[in-house]
Amino acid sequence: MDFSLTPEERQIRDTVRSFIEKEVMPLEPEVLRNEREGRPGLAPDVLQELRTKARKSGFWGINTPEEYGGAALGPIMSAIIAMEIGRTFVPFSFGGSADNILYAGTEEQKQRYLIPTIEGERRSCFAITEPGAGSDARNIRTRATRDGNEWIINGEKTFITGGNEADFVMVFALAEEHGVTCFLVDRDMGWKSEPIPTMGQWGPASLVFQDVRVPEENILGELGKGFELAMQWIGQGRYMIPARAIGSAERMLQMAIDYAKIRKSMGQTISEYQAIQWMIADSQVEIEAAKWLTLYAAWRVGQGMDARHASSIAKLNGAVMANQVVDRVLQIHGGMGYTKELPIERWYRELRLLRIFEGTDEIQRRTIARNLIKGHARLGLIGE
Repeated sequence: MDFSLTPEERQIRDTVRSFIEKEVMPLEPEVLRNEREGRPGLAPDVLQELRTKARKSGFWGINTPEEYGGAALGPIMSAIIAMEIGRTFVPFSFGGSADNILYAGTEEQKQRYLIPTIEGERRSCFAITEPGAGSDARNIRTRATRDGNEWIINGEKTFITGGNEADFVMVFALAEEHGVTCFLVDRDMGWKSEPIPTMGQWGPASLVFQDVRVPEENILGELGKGFELAMQWIGQGRYMIPARAIGSAERMLQMAIDYAKIRKSMGQTISEYQAIQWMIADSQVEIEAAKWLTLYAAWRVGQGMDARHASSIAKLNGAVMANQVVDRVLQIHGGMGYTKELPIERWYRELRLLRIFEGTDEIQRRTIARNLIKGHARLGLIGE
């Protein structure tokens, strides 16, 4: 069993880390200042400049198939790169990717939606959550009614990531007796969005569909097969959530170590106190555990195996880990950790979201337990 990276994989990791340290981290003071003054962390032109630099460096479409101009690095390297990006709180991600279910589109849909999204010319959002249907996705109430060669959509979606910026949405609605169906709906077809203020920097939106007409050819996938597409979207990338959290936790733990070595109390640095040492040790153990659970889930995806159980374990463990680590790091920094001069309180608010979106802690526990009780997953088997 070989846990080492190939020379090429190490080079990719190191190049990404260098890019983040040299091009992205220097923007952190600007992001904190902008957010304190009520502005977006990064202006659109600054973000675009970063992505242009990244593309010139060869980082474009990390997990996008080569036929669409991507690097196709695979799930494990995508997770490792997410860990590197997570080491900064700057709201940055490499471009050139698209939601995985867009690959289910027809050739015409790929030309209109997939390829422009990969090229950064269009922005999408994924809309399944509703005011009365969060964790219970099967309980959606948005309706699509057939009218000749069109479908009329009525309903509301909430907590939609990217909903304020997107120019088209993959929306899931009940299509009469056929069941849940996914529709590609351009903003100019009539849907509206409103921002939802949150405790962190995540800027979700509520989307309102009132008699929005969508042509038949805008059905993504098959009529009535939308729920399967939705679960494919959610399950495929669930392991990426703890991956980015691991990078954040490692960066913060290093900050805590550095601070503990210089902060003096009662005649010695606080790094000499057992209470601080135990917080540092526990954090390292939890980060390492989360890292290997996440990479295992990514490995299963790359092998074409069923990764849903492993991804639920990784997501649950990683979300809880990140919140425990940031709490300890803030405690080690004391009053300074609570201020907006340092990014720790920002991470504290941001990482709390991990235990809610893409499946709450409670849903992950339910999934893991049901898989074991029903025999879909078994204990004590390595490599299966």
